[in-house]
Amino acid sequence: MHGHVRWVEIDHRALAHNVKALKAHVGPAQLWPVVKGRAYGHGEAEAARTFLQAGADGLAVSALAEAVDLREAGIDAPLFVMNPAVPWQAETYAALRIRAGVADLEAARALSEAAEKAARGGTAEPVPVHVKVDTGLGRFGVLPEDAVSFVKELHRLPGVRVEGVFTHFASADEEDKSFTRLQLQRFNAVVSALAEAGLRPPLVHAANSPATLAVPEAHLDMVRTGLAAYGLYPSPSARRAAEAAGVRLRPAMSLKAKVVSVRRLPAGSPIGYGSTHRTERETTIVTLPVGYSDGVTRLLTGKLEVLIQGQRRPVVGRICMNHCMVDAGDLPVRRGDVVTLLGRDETGAEIAAEEWAGRLGTIAYEVLCMVGSRNPRVHLYGESIEGGSGACASERNG
Repeated sequence: MHGHVRWVEIDHRALAHNVKALKAHVGPAQLWPVVKGRAYGHGEAEAARTFLQAGADGLAVSALAEAVDLREAGIDAPLFVMNPAVPWQAETYAALRIRAGVADLEAARALSEAAEKAARGGTAEPVPVHVKVDTGLGRFGVLPEDAVSFVKELHRLPGVRVEGVFTHFASADEEDKSFTRLQLQRFNAVVSALAEAGLRPPLVHAANSPATLAVPEAHLDMVRTGLAAYGLYPSPSARRAAEAAGVRLRPAMSLKAKVVSVRRLPAGSPIGYGSTHRTERETTIVTLPVGYSDGVTRLLTGKLEVLIQGQRRPVVGRICMNHCMVDAGDLPVRRGDVVTLLGRDETGAEIAAEEWAGRLGTIAYEVLCMVGSRNPRVHLYGESIEGGSGACASERNG
């Protein structure tokens, strides 16, 4: 199927399943999966196509460059850049029909001017903009008390069309949802004020993945789902809420590698740099061609297990730049056998991204990005996904 010795498998049947499950959960609100960060390491163009084929209404990214990449890959669907636009990007937004987040008038005026310039060249279409309201994250946005006057100013600009207003939650993944509900209260007050002024736009949105799963009153007109679209629950509280609502997500990513060395070593054999591990008895040590340059961080030394023939076996010795060693015990392992470091293997056994995250003191988002963006991706398609490239399509990436 492919010649890689290490690779990330992306199960597009799982991606499609997640979109359908989330759409059923949030309907009639629109579902816009977030495909920033190379689609959380899953491959932006490939994931985007599957999400759209499964019923997503549009796609959200973080940066304009990500939207440009999607357009260049042939994605013609609605694209929304969540980071507020800056003036020097205006012509690209206008030329490629990309929805812009806005949080200041300088950028909005530049977008309007770019659209007017494009209209003179024969493309008479205003740039759709979504107003970012800062309700408590403190990163970007118009303050709630300034939102109505800001939207009024936007309506005076001929080259922009106010399509949406949105905010972003700071702590929707935490057990205590009080600050999330306070942010939602502030945002709803802005929306009410806009409605009273006759300025409510058609798309009002606030929910990220944890709010989509655990705060249903935040669904509004659309939701922006990142991690959940890839099959992971953002937090224990989000998992409980999702399971109570019957939303079952399926992780799409697995990290696999082929055994490149099999050695039977006696008790007391040193393993790895610094000889930090010595075998306790005669055992089989296998070497995998994957290390910290491939996203298997050295911080997992002494903490990582892998799946060999459905059984968990420990990684021993320090993780190297390009390799790691596994104590396979007495399992009959051969060179070329496939070992699963992350995700599900052919027996149904699984090592979850949340497990890596817990051992690293980080979040599953980071695990997916650092693994998925550093290894060749192999995309697995099923017959239920229209336009799939057969059973398997291989892709090289950085």
